[in-house]
Amino acid sequence: MKEIKADNYSIWVGDESLSKLDVSCYSKVAILVDKNTKRDCLSLLPKINNSIVIEVPSGEQKKNISSCNIIWEELSLNNFDRDSVLINLGGGVIGDIGGFCATSYKRGIDFIQIPTTLLGMVDASIGGKLGFNFNDLKNQIGLFSNPKSVIINPIFLKTLSQNQLHSGFAEVIKHALIKNKKHWELLSNSSFKNLDWKHIIEISIQIKNTIVKSDPLEKNNRKKLNFGHTYGHAIESYYLEKKTPILHGEAVLMGIILECELSLLSQNEKNDIKNYILSNFQLPDMPSKNKLMKFLLNDKKNKEAKINFTLLNGIGNCTIDNLFTKDEL
Repeated sequence: MKEIKADNYSIWVGDESLSKLDVSCYSKVAILVDKNTKRDCLSLLPKINNSIVIEVPSGEQKKNISSCNIIWEELSLNNFDRDSVLINLGGGVIGDIGGFCATSYKRGIDFIQIPTTLLGMVDASIGGKLGFNFNDLKNQIGLFSNPKSVIINPIFLKTLSQNQLHSGFAEVIKHALIKNKKHWELLSNSSFKNLDWKHIIEISIQIKNTIVKSDPLEKNNRKKLNFGHTYGHAIESYYLEKKTPILHGEAVLMGIILECELSLLSQNEKNDIKNYILSNFQLPDMPSKNKLMKFLLNDKKNKEAKINFTLLNGIGNCTIDNLFTKDEL
């Protein structure tokens, strides 16, 4: 088991990490799940006496205020006080809305992230970004708040479908492209089925954690983590509006392809990244840029009435605050 020190909490990674789940100091304990993690993951947790389980609907389309209301109502009905704790057992949706609800309930109770998806393990659970979607706009309402701890156990990966693993792998690819050329070379020259997940997860967490610690509130350096996400969030919002939501990682992979085209890469590098993605992952149809424009114009990262991108200036390096007008795109 490995401990990775974040800003004011620890990230525990490994087969014995669940031994670090200690809630003995809390007055009440709630475990947040959806139907999938209730079925596949809840039984893998150590037994917690007198805890309650709160279930919310699964899926990105349910990452909304209605799901938050379910959580707040259950906490209130069960008389949770400010010495209580919420354990978020699930993927990025559960971690985001669970952390948001915990931080806002009675002006803040503790929460613990136990991500059960690859996406949650390498990205969503790290860094304290919390929130929910609003009016089909991705993560439009949110805040920053750190958990008490993050517990990452590869055993939960066995509960995932192949497309969920692929979705999480999008963030692994992003981390390598923005910060670690050697890691990209390892990934792009490896068979997906033969990857050492513990090693992959640790490297990806270390990349994100180093960036977040240098800029917790995304004023500067943390914006590097937005690579692939300006177009990615627009694509995700497009499919949310159509009521046919796609996985976050699928949108990010398409976003990486589009944002590589805007980046200062050689044509060979652009082709290598695009070909790697398209040969390893089956993606939804790419919407036209015209159909994405209204979502791009509403992106929360925009500045000076321009659309804001993080772009590569080489594999393993990136620049922030690259601004484009609608016409330039």
